[in-house]
Amino acid sequence: MLKKDLISKSPVSRTIGIENVKDGKFGAVLSRAGVGKTAFLVQIALTQLLNDNKILHISLDDPIEKINIRYKEGYTNLVDSIGYVDPQKAVRLWDDIQNQKVGISYTETTFDTDKIRDYLKSFKKAELALPSVLIIDGLNFDHDVSKTLDELESLNNEFSIFIWFSMKNHREEDLCEDGFPIQLETHKDRFDKAVFLKPVEDKIEAVILKDGDRTDQRDRLDPATMMLVG
Repeated sequence: MLKKDLISKSPVSRTIGIENVKDGKFGAVLSRAGVGKTAFLVQIALTQLLNDNKILHISLDDPIEKINIRYKEGYTNLVDSIGYVDPQKAVRLWDDIQNQKVGISYTETTFDTDKIRDYLKSFKKAELALPSVLIIDGLNFDHDVSKTLDELESLNNEFSIFIWFSMKNHREEDLCEDGFPIQLETHKDRFDKAVFLKPVEDKIEAVILKDGDRTDQRDRLDPATMMLVG
């Protein structure tokens, strides 16, 4: 019951829809620096963990210790959003789901899709369920990442794993004619899903840029917790 309650309160439930989180190949969470890309990606991952799926989270920015803290904070914010929860139940559930998450820290120079492929192959070799979602946080889309995206598409085809990226845009850059930041515009045909986070007054507005015919949906989030408001 607690799992269902947490999933229903997730900001991902209303903005993206739980059933859409892994429907396709690539998804992107876009914003300027410091707005909440990683926190939103963590909420995407938590929905999968709460659905008894595995997650592989790769960061090019943060060490493993910080990744783990982000997940614990995201889980705590989700628990707090539903009101009173028996603390022991919350702790037991966290202990259950956190073991389904694997975090790997790379730098721009050590990031290697072949290493990711080998890691996913190790799941198959051990006859373990594969992660449902791969999160790549920190890939620099200001550079030409076409080759990397080609290689990651190959991973999607081989392992049927949906890949979510953080994608940083910049304050001084104008949006393209169709409303996309240039970082997404350059690769838009590859992406099935895209959520744009932007500060509006004292909140963060989550705008659906790509999701089939369901575009320009807007929801407000609390910048401190990334939980829905209003």
